[in-house]
Amino acid sequence: MLIRTAESDDAFGIAKVHVDSWRTTYEGIMPASFLNNLSYGKRTDLWKDNIAVKEDYVVVAVTDEGTIIGFGTASKRATNTVEKSGDLTSIYLLKEYQGQGIGKMLLKELFLHFKQLDYERIFVEVLEANETKYFYEYYGAELIKTVEIKIDGTLLKELVYEWKNIDALLEKII
Repeated sequence: MLIRTAESDDAFGIAKVHVDSWRTTYEGIMPASFLNNLSYGKRTDLWKDNIAVKEDYVVVAVTDEGTIIGFGTASKRATNTVEKSGDLTSIYLLKEYQGQGIGKMLLKELFLHFKQLDYERIFVEVLEANETKYFYEYYGAELIKTVEIKIDGTLLKELVYEWKNIDALLEKII
């Protein structure tokens, strides 16, 4: 398994993971109409744009055969006004690759990037019903607030977590 920085040619592979992992992760959480309307084509265009933004750090998990099976992104959301901070904006893996330590590898790579940027605090948003919150909690993220968001007419609770110690997370991973 290789974790590397995404390249423009990776957009379709990332889009496929994005759509497929959302459909399995959010089944029964997000409206089926929303999940059914996700498309590889639209997500490929989105990922071409995301990869091109120099402030966004996108990494992919690639099998020995060259297939993208996961990705992670780090950036600073426009709504984040906290100095020396960033946002873990996503980590997604195809369902069949979950539980093998790949998410941990992606998390490590993203936090090494945050450390290189000299960030002190990192935020992540996760739907309350998404079990990934336990992964973040295990690695030291602390719940700081709950907000309500609406997706396709459905009201959902989103949890906002914060890491206040990048080094502690990296020590636990390494």
